Order: sequence, then C-alpha cells, then structure tokens
Amino acid sequence: MPPLKVLIIGASIAGPTTAYWFAKAGAHVTLIERFPALRTSGQNIDIRSAGVTVMRKMPGMEAAVRANSADIDGVSFVGEDGRPFATMRATGSAEQQGLVSEYEILRGDLGRVLYGMTEENERVRYVFGEQVVAMRHGEEGEDGPVTVEFANGLPTAEYDLVVACDGAHSRTRAMALNCGVRGHITPLNVWAAYFSISRDLLQGSKIGQGFSSTGGRFLAVGPDPHSHVNRVTFMKVYPRGSEDATLPFREAAKRGTDAVKQYISNVYRDVGWKTREVLEGMMEADDFYTSEAVKVKVPILYKGRVALVGDAGTAPGFTGTGTTLALVGGYLLAGEVGCRHKGDLAAGLAAYDERMRPIVKEMQQQPPGIPWVMAPQTRFGIRLRNWLIAVVCWVMASRLSSMFAWVGQLLGSAFGKDTYGLPEYEWEA
Repeated sequence: MPPLKVLIIGASIAGPTTAYWFAKAGAHVTLIERFPALRTSGQNIDIRSAGVTVMRKMPGMEAAVRANSADIDGVSFVGEDGRPFATMRATGSAEQQGLVSEYEILRGDLGRVLYGMTEENERVRYVFGEQVVAMRHGEEGEDGPVTVEFANGLPTAEYDLVVACDGAHSRTRAMALNCGVRGHITPLNVWAAYFSISRDLLQGSKIGQGFSSTGGRFLAVGPDPHSHVNRVTFMKVYPRGSEDATLPFREAAKRGTDAVKQYISNVYRDVGWKTREVLEGMMEADDFYTSEAVKVKVPILYKGRVALVGDAGTAPGFTGTGTTLALVGGYLLAGEVGCRHKGDLAAGLAAYDERMRPIVKEMQQQPPGIPWVMAPQTRFGIRLRNWLIAVVCWVMASRLSSMFAWVGQLLGSAFGKDTYGLPEYEWEA
C-alpha cells in the first residue's frame, strides 16, 4: 500500500503537530503556510489536560517547552491606585493547574518548537508563501482524492487527505463546507492585541500585572523571556447581547497594521495606569498581532477528504484549551487515519470525529462569567470583580485551599488533569 499523501494548510501549532504524527504513521506530508516565514508573534498560551499527555508522547517536546517557557511566576491584579491587590501563581502541578499554567509559553515559541521537531523529517515538506485557491474531488466524488490548485507556483497536485489547520477564520473550511470564512463561527464580541514594548514597566519582576478599566477594557503587562522588555495584551470585551460589536475593529484590521493600531489607541486613550507608556510602545512594535475571540462549531470535523484540526474546527473561545485541542486533534486524526484504520480513510475520518466530539464539547464549555469577569463594563462591576478575585486568591493560598477544590472543578476542562483516555497507536516510525 503506497503511503498516504497529505496536504496540511497552516504552520501554526495544529499544522506541525499533525505533520509530526502523520510522518510517524508513514505518510508523506506537504505543509503550506501563506506567510513567507514561520510566524513568531502572538500571546502567552498554555498546555493543559490532554495536551500534556500528547506533549509527553513526543520525545523531547516537554523539555523544549520548559526551556522556552514564558518565564512568568504569576499574575497580579492592579487597582486604580496602581497597587496589586491579588496575585495568582502556578500551582506546581501539571495535573491541577490554575490560571497560570505549568507550561506557559509564547505562541511563536511553541510554533518554533514544533517546527524544529518536523523540519528535518524526510517525510515532511514545508512550503512558505503559498496558499490554496481551489479544491475539488475527482470522479470518485468525496470518497476519492482531492485535487488542489495553488496561488504562488506550487504545481496542482492530488492528495489523499487535506487537513485545514489555518485558524478560526479558515479559508480551507470555507471551501470544504461551501460557506464564508465566518461560517460556523460564534462571535464572543471580544478582540485582543498582542505585542512587546522596548521598556520594562515591571522593573525586573516575573509577576505579570493586569488592569481593568470601564467599558470592558483590560490591559496586561508581562515579562518577556527573550529580553528586558515586556509583553503586552490589550483586550476589549463588549457587553453581553451586543450585535457584531467587533465589526469596527475588523474593518480597521483590514486596512492594515497602522490603522488598527490607531483604532486601539483611540479606544484606550483615556485609560489610566500604564496605558500611555504601553500605547507609545505599541506604535513602534514590529511583532504586533491581533485576533478576534470566537468559537467554531461545525456539524462534523471532516467533509469528504478534508479534515479540520485546531481552531479551524474547534476554536473554543475563552476556555484556555485552544492549544490543547490543536495538539489532541493532530494526534487523534493521524492515529485513526494513519494507524488504526490504515487503508480505510472514510472509517478513519469518522473515528476521528467520534473521538474528538466529546473532548471538544467539554473544552468549549465557557467557565462561569468568562470573559466578562476579566473586563467588567462599570466601576461597580470592576470593584465587585476585584473583591471576588482577592477573596479567591487569599483562600487558594491559605490552608483552606483543600476545602475549595470545587472552584477548580468549575474550570475542569481547562485546569484539570487528563480524563479522556487517549488511545495508544502503533506508529510505523
């Protein structure tokens, strides 16, 4: 039986993970990325629950993640007077993590780790600066291979399987499911921006700081593991029930980086604390990155021979599980298609969807009050939120913490241990 010929679209976290496991299953993988090089920007992300299980199945990955960790000891919440009133720290256990993960890493750094684990594999070929313009099934219909046409010089070719790993606004999903790029998206009316600034507002501390202002505006400043600068996150949360509130933000983003920077500057210009210094740094930042928080809910995780992995099919919104779903999705897809159901693609894809469905359902469950508790709309809401956070932090740091283990259960899919029982596969390599 000839090896599977797999095309993976998107070189962020889901793409290289999926490529790694398909290569172990003996497939020949082409991975394309529309950007000219590996993207190294983005926010702090973390690996939790079943994601830790998959990471530990990839030799050397856990050590590489720890070596490239975000080097943050905790997060303090700051009041209007600029003083921290509560601090959350890592629990020290990968099995029962808190707001700060034991595996906290910048998105770009995790992408580099995964790329490094696959770039020299003779079964994996990376092509940057390329994208798909058309896909079609042949005479055999959806049971047969997919012919793919490319935009920038890669020859038209036939693939046994196409895997969309190109994010929540996946163009591949739109082609496969015959919908727009916002099809199957549930907006949360939240946007965020991430970048670094060339000054240390934390004065050497490894404790990040977060500040809330009225109108659902949140600002976080954290240490940068690479240099004496700070990582910054702006997050804007609109009131519940708002209708397509992120449209002005999206329109600014379409006009380019300078336009969206100016838009954000206008939104945050009257916020206190360290906002002025941060906005000045944002205008000079060359690693500026923005995103809209959404959930992706599709009726099935494949169509014909096109499968969805990561945010393209399972974007969870504000649950802290996006990275975990990407790692788990790549592992299960390659395992079911390339190992357990080798030679029967239809059965492998159906098994992938069946195994992922309950994991996605649980990990997409929004924790109570999220994201609105992060960025209340009014001064009263901010004061109430601050009081609740202070109480929770005090209790969890005290001897009473064991009495309040139920708090962690509210966030079980994000913070709890792996309860999913991922299968073991017999890999070829």
